[in-house]
Amino acid sequence: MNRYRQRLRRDRGQVALEYIGFVPILLFVALCGIQLGWIAYVHEQADTAARTAARVEARKGSGGAAAGQAAVRGGLTAGVQVAKDADAVTVTVTIPINSIVPGLSVDPARATAVMPNDDPTGARP
Repeated sequence: MNRYRQRLRRDRGQVALEYIGFVPILLFVALCGIQLGWIAYVHEQADTAARTAARVEARKGSGGAAAGQAAVRGGLTAGVQVAKDADAVTVTVTIPINSIVPGLSVDPARATAVMPNDDPTGARP
């Protein structure tokens, strides 16, 4: 019986040490999950901004860059580039992605949308 009590005293605190060792791993996995969600969200914002800018530019002939900026959530900064020719309007939106995980560098989100140019001459009926 005495031997059993000595063994219990030696094992005391072992669970706390194992928990302390596991918490950083658990936090890292949680941060990686949040980072993946953030990356997906920013890519979706870039895609929405590109489609909105291309649609406005193709229908109205101007204002596509402003519409693309307005389509992006307030905390994000988007770079909107509009290229037009007689047949189509091409818009490329680039949004930088902030890293939540320390030491991780993430490429910016880029999305391109092409819409047919509804009014290539610029004259509206």
